[in-house]
Amino acid sequence: MAVTGNVKLKEKPNKRGIVNFFKELKAETKRITWPSKQDVKKATFAVASFTLLFVVFVALLDYGFNNLYMLIFK
Repeated sequence: MAVTGNVKLKEKPNKRGIVNFFKELKAETKRITWPSKQDVKKATFAVASFTLLFVVFVALLDYGFNNLYMLIFK
């Protein structure tokens, strides 16, 4: 099926396109609602505590499987 009518070809990006991109990027960055310092502290504490619990859990599993391995292949 043929396309009829005026067809515009896509223009190659030029320097103005790159400049516009960074202008729009700056405008979008200004619209971001950043979390408060207190929210960041809470989230950081939650992630750090979860990570610590996960490390302890994996260490216990490692210790248990190591002892089980030594018991079986002694």
